[in-house]
Amino acid sequence: MDSLTQVALGAAVAEATIGRKVGNKAILWGAIAGTLPDLDVFVPLGDAVRDFTYHRSATHSLFVLALVAPLLAWLITKIHPGTREHRGRWTLAMLLVLLTHPLLDSLTAYGTQILWPFSETPVAWSTIFIIDPLYTLPLLIGVVAALAMTRAADRGHRIARFGLIASTAYLAWTVAAKFVVDARIEAALERQGIVHERIFTVPAPFNSLLWRAVVRDADGYYESYYSVFDGAVEPHFDYFPSEETLVAELEDHWPVARLKWFSKGFYSVRQIDDAVVISDLRMGVEPNYVFRFKVAEFSNPHPLPVVPQQLPPVRDWDLLPRVWSRIWNRGVTIGPVGN
Repeated sequence: MDSLTQVALGAAVAEATIGRKVGNKAILWGAIAGTLPDLDVFVPLGDAVRDFTYHRSATHSLFVLALVAPLLAWLITKIHPGTREHRGRWTLAMLLVLLTHPLLDSLTAYGTQILWPFSETPVAWSTIFIIDPLYTLPLLIGVVAALAMTRAADRGHRIARFGLIASTAYLAWTVAAKFVVDARIEAALERQGIVHERIFTVPAPFNSLLWRAVVRDADGYYESYYSVFDGAVEPHFDYFPSEETLVAELEDHWPVARLKWFSKGFYSVRQIDDAVVISDLRMGVEPNYVFRFKVAEFSNPHPLPVVPQQLPPVRDWDLLPRVWSRIWNRGVTIGPVGN
């Protein structure tokens, strides 16, 4: 999730755990601990694909963070010696803050290696978009209330806890919605006789009412949008080819193999000018994907592997009103129409 959401979640969890005992220090340290796992983005790992695929690995491991929690609690009581009697509660608070960060990230499409080093397979349940105001706002309101209201009364603390409960209930809604959407998409594919290898669904930007489906086959992929208000209306699937032959001779090129693995097979291959570009289909909207990597370039006439470079994402600012309209109106088109 975005940094603001992780800060708000960390602050809310710490407030709920120890806020009554240590006051606003809980919110401060909850916010700090809530953003700690994401500091790995500042560590260069050698090239664009390594930076992309090793993010959310060791620093998001449940096992690593469980070891960090008591150390962080010890540091806090060193800085605030007046709270040493609450070291056990500080440890619990930091443990919950640190663990909820990667667990929330695992609900996004990106993928989080929460079981590192025992498993490097990214967990990505893709039930919530990486920025969702309906999840973040209850957390922010609760934290601000706890900060603004006097500690002599308990009202701010109760509001913060209610905000945490409300945001958690919203996560439960997104999980339930995904089950419904997945079932509708799979049933529609069967009725329409569309042969496929794998299906991926994720909420459209900033909401959980409209969902995007990517359906991969051997030569390309289908894209479809389904609103929870579509009911029994049959989803429509647009097909887009993937130029797999461009990487046929690059199977041993590490960035190619790594991107195929990390994307769980939801990728496309395109020739852009003289470059071979692999896009992660899970994050973005056709044809504008957030993560696109140049992995080879043509040279008389075969593609030759290169040090991977991430291409800048194309921002389509007209997307948001189209998404909002598509939630309520099935006739609205989000992306280009394929075959």
